[in-house]
Amino acid sequence: MNSIEIRNLTKVYRTFTLDNVNLTLPKGYIMGFIGENGAGKTTTIKTMLNIVQKESGQVKIFNQDIDKAEIEVKSKIGYVSGNMFYPKKSLKEITKYFKRFYNEWDEDLYQSYLNRFKLDSNKRIDELSKGMQLKYLITLALSHHAELLVLDEPTSGLDPVARDNLLELFQTIIEHEETTIFFSTHITSDLEKCADYITFIKEGKIIESCSKDDLLDAYRFVSGSDKDLEQMKDRLISYKNHAFGFNGLIRTEDVKKTDLAKIGQPTLDDIMIFYSSHKGVML
Repeated sequence: MNSIEIRNLTKVYRTFTLDNVNLTLPKGYIMGFIGENGAGKTTTIKTMLNIVQKESGQVKIFNQDIDKAEIEVKSKIGYVSGNMFYPKKSLKEITKYFKRFYNEWDEDLYQSYLNRFKLDSNKRIDELSKGMQLKYLITLALSHHAELLVLDEPTSGLDPVARDNLLELFQTIIEHEETTIFFSTHITSDLEKCADYITFIKEGKIIESCSKDDLLDAYRFVSGSDKDLEQMKDRLISYKNHAFGFNGLIRTEDVKKTDLAKIGQPTLDDIMIFYSSHKGVML
């Protein structure tokens, strides 16, 4: 069963177009949604969830069309973004309001997450660290038995220790809660630790959407001399010149046995950076 199926999702603004987005996320896995700032990650999420109206396309959550069963579908979703609400309100006050919207609210489960995350319900939002604020939002999401967590840049602004703790939490949720996670970020190193699938968006268009291993296997990081560059320049997706030669990105299928340049596996950062670069940029 798939948690998310998006087909030809399109949203048009005056200066930006989300262009026929397609992706599929099986139930019980983590998908990292990557792209530079402004690539269309948040627009995709908001359009997918009917927060903004799409021009065309279809979104199914757990095999239900969100246009036809929006209330039922959203009752199964926990949406977490970096934007906090009611900073001067206590957790207790916000929760009292929030839980009214969910028939499946589980007070015992909510209390267990408060204890697990060491959250004091009497504290105000603005008294919590960024990491603790996110844990509170995740607590709200999980306490109504959300089957899908949609996280929009959740680790942005967190220090490395807080980010690592959050990633461990995501993996624990997947293992024990049978929950699916759709995780938007431009911090690709986070996804190398926890993601099963990667979708890469650039300028409103999907470049790749597949398993993380398949994505990394589909490309190769290249480094070599200027002479090596002349041999393979036309096959490179992009490259950057430096004092000793060049670095670049190539599709694995385009590598030849006669290539003399050093060939290695790229990181997710390499893939995103070189897709965003122009050929021949000087480092």
